[in-house]
Amino acid sequence: MTAQLRAALRVLFVGGLISFRGLFNWLNPYIYVPTMLVSPIFQVLLFAYIGRSAAVADDSFYLIGNAVQYASIPCLFAMANTIAGERWTQTLGIVLVTPANRVALFVGRSLPVIANGGFVALFTLAVGAQVLGVSIPLAAWPGIVLAIAVAATSCTGLGLLQAALALRVRSTAVLSNIVFGVLLVFCGANVALDALPAWMAAVGRALPLTHAIEACREIVAGATIGDVGGLLSREVLVGGVYAVLGLAALRFVEDQSRRRATLELQ
Repeated sequence: MTAQLRAALRVLFVGGLISFRGLFNWLNPYIYVPTMLVSPIFQVLLFAYIGRSAAVADDSFYLIGNAVQYASIPCLFAMANTIAGERWTQTLGIVLVTPANRVALFVGRSLPVIANGGFVALFTLAVGAQVLGVSIPLAAWPGIVLAIAVAATSCTGLGLLQAALALRVRSTAVLSNIVFGVLLVFCGANVALDALPAWMAAVGRALPLTHAIEACREIVAGATIGDVGGLLSREVLVGGVYAVLGLAALRFVEDQSRRRATLELQ
């Protein structure tokens, strides 16, 4: 293993972990618990009871849709805030002036985000199932874990694209909330795609989470991983496109920020 490759791997894993710990301030997890573990349960309950009143679908439909969709909160906010936080603390210039491999730098910061997004979705699904009395077959869990891992990875790709804006704007929180709302409406979490207008369904299929949510529902209904392989492949493709666009945008905006001396906030 060459010294250059070792350095890139160190940036990828160690740098990403340190950045993530600083983002959430693990010394005091009181913010993490209500935001990442309590809020999604209430979102599940809200839409499940609306669904019961409307008699449109069963609790399982809303449980799976909202559990997977809530992975977007850690994936979008954390990915954008890893860059925005560096700007606010005036350390972004120090990070970017290093000769570290840019792909390793930004992908490394995304790995803990993916893991956290997957954990939040799985926690929400498991706890929500107990609260609502939804039975999920034990044999379905390996497929669910795989689908949620793909969903979190795909959504983090979109987060990378959003993170590029953190090199230009003062706050990404508003944008993250807007994107979260768009995913909630368009990705089939609470309204099936075939019940949406054609243009909304088309937009939904081009967004992360849509295919993973459908795959999870089919797995819980008895499908195997092989049966949903096409859906998961499309989810990977969507996430990959956003990730490539995000890395390219980060590189471009970084270069423009250097030229215009707008890299850090004053």
